Amino acid sequence: MLNVCKFCYDRIRFGRISSDCVICCNAFERVRDFAKEIVKSLSEYEFERFQVGSRVRGSLKAIQEYLLEIGINDEKNLKSQFNKMLSNEISRLTGKRHLNEPEVVITFDLEDFSFDIKILPVYIYGRYLKRIRNISQTRWLCRYCNGKGCEICNYTGKKYYTSVEELIAKPVIEMFKARDAILHGAGREDVDARMLGNGRPFVLEIVEPKKRYIPIEEIEKAINEYCKGKVEVRELRYAKAKDVKIVKTERRKKIYRVKVIFEREVSEEEIKKAIEELSFREIHQRTPKRVLHRRADLLRIRRTYDIDLILHRGKIAVLKIVADGGLYIKELISGDDGRTKPNLSELIGCSARVEKLDVLDVI
Repeated sequence: MLNVCKFCYDRIRFGRISSDCVICCNAFERVRDFAKEIVKSLSEYEFERFQVGSRVRGSLKAIQEYLLEIGINDEKNLKSQFNKMLSNEISRLTGKRHLNEPEVVITFDLEDFSFDIKILPVYIYGRYLKRIRNISQTRWLCRYCNGKGCEICNYTGKKYYTSVEELIAKPVIEMFKARDAILHGAGREDVDARMLGNGRPFVLEIVEPKKRYIPIEEIEKAINEYCKGKVEVRELRYAKAKDVKIVKTERRKKIYRVKVIFEREVSEEEIKKAIEELSFREIHQRTPKRVLHRRADLLRIRRTYDIDLILHRGKIAVLKIVADGGLYIKELISGDDGRTKPNLSELIGCSARVEKLDVLDVI
């Protein structure tokens, strides 16, 4: 005869009711104590919705498999019933709700009575403007020391002194008392390019926040005050995890302004003829040589749309280009030794390069 607790006895109908259950080790009798420990661990965190799950191993896993074999369905099995009892007790102690789309996930191990708590991120959608050149979109570690600090990076551990991500993240991390914050952008501009116009869409993922419910207007104000004009955010709103995928996979057109320097003086007629040929074209572009060290060598096919000449003076031209996101504009001008076709240099018959690049809009 096996000694089992009342709960396990009710499920399997054998053995002798006992205060020392050989199946669950009296886990069901101790739910209230477990709930108190969990609530204590969550005392620093703001949340309204939570979920409880559990892991079964050893004897409890064996008995659960036995119950399934004899036809006791999942809603009545030991694991499901324990989760329900623990959820109800946590709700009773905190007033929080056990719901889908939780902010906290609790996983209880029914073998050793340990538990894990996962604090789900807070997500904020918005658009950012980058008004100065030579800051990267995200943290860029020094490739010589991999972030440890060396003479080449002046012991900062970074290739660039700051980034859009760091400027936006720092005040947010402080406000939410979070461990970190990660910026997910709808594409990225070059380090030496500005992002102007209506800004680039992004989602900021706030990691392990202790606070969750801060008015969005306060967040926007704090970021913009901290950035002091280098970066500006707008149109902020709370978002969901799925918005990260949407932002990173949506294909958007972009409008660029480029200052082009030609190897020789070119006429306005030459430029206009070349950009007419380059407009509304399918562009075949291999990964640029300048980024081959960090990106796969692939063939990308993108389209150009309107290309207009804004200014021309001798060897200098300023162009406005509308193109698919993901088209490398510098290589559209230079040709990148034939890796981008067609390109402005070959159409004019003269080497050309981009001296300055601005993203005017993401549409």
